[in-house]
Amino acid sequence: MKPTRPFHQTPVITIDGPTASGKGTVAALVAAHLGFHLLDSGALYRLAALASVRYDVAPDAADELAKLVGDLHITFREGLAQLDGVDVSTEIRAEAVGNRASAIAVHAPVRAALVARQRAFRKEPGLVADGRDMGTVIFPDAALKVFLTASVEARAARRYKQLIQKGFSANMDDLLRDLRERDERDSMRAAAPLKPAADAKLLDTSALTIDQAVEQVVQWYRALQPRA
Repeated sequence: MKPTRPFHQTPVITIDGPTASGKGTVAALVAAHLGFHLLDSGALYRLAALASVRYDVAPDAADELAKLVGDLHITFREGLAQLDGVDVSTEIRAEAVGNRASAIAVHAPVRAALVARQRAFRKEPGLVADGRDMGTVIFPDAALKVFLTASVEARAARRYKQLIQKGFSANMDDLLRDLRERDERDSMRAAAPLKPAADAKLLDTSALTIDQAVEQVVQWYRALQPRA
C-alpha cells in the first residue's frame, strides 16, 4: 500500500474519538511501541478546566479563559501532569473536571490559545497525538489519522472501571447521561467539532481488546511507510 501523502519530516499519528473510546490508552501504547512522543490533548483541556476553577473563571467567559490558558504554567514530566509546578495528574481525571473541560472547549478563543502548545509537541522521531481535533485541526498533515469510537454503553463501562480503579465514586446511569451530553456538545460545537477527518481510518473498539486496537493502528502506520 502506497502512502497517500508524503511523510512530514517528523511523522505524526493522530488518534481522535469521543470520551472513553480508549484513544488515550491506545495512543500511549502505540507511542511506546514506536518510540514516539505522546500528546494527551485532553489533559491540556482538563488542566485548563482545573485552573478555571482555581482562579474562579466562569466556563462561559471565553476571552478570560483564553487569557488564563495562555498564561498557565503546564508541564508533563514522567507521565505526570503539573499545573504551576504541582502534580495534579489524579485531580484532572475527576469526572467534574472532564465535564468542565468539555464546556470550555466549545470556545474558539480557548482552542486557539492551545493550538501552539499542542503543535510544539511535534518532535523527532515522531508523535502520537490523541484528542478530538488532532487530525482535523492541529495536525492536518499527519501521516496517519485514526478515529476511534465505541458504543456509548461500552464507553460508560470503561469509564466506570477507570473511575473505580482511581478511587473515584461512579454511577453507571450518570455516566451514560454524561457521555451522551458530552458527545452532543462536542459534535455540535462551532469550533472544531468532534468528527473524523475526511481521510481518517475508522476503528470501532466496542468488541476489541486494547492490544488488538494497538496492533491495528501500528499495522496501518507500518503499511504507509515507503518500502526499502
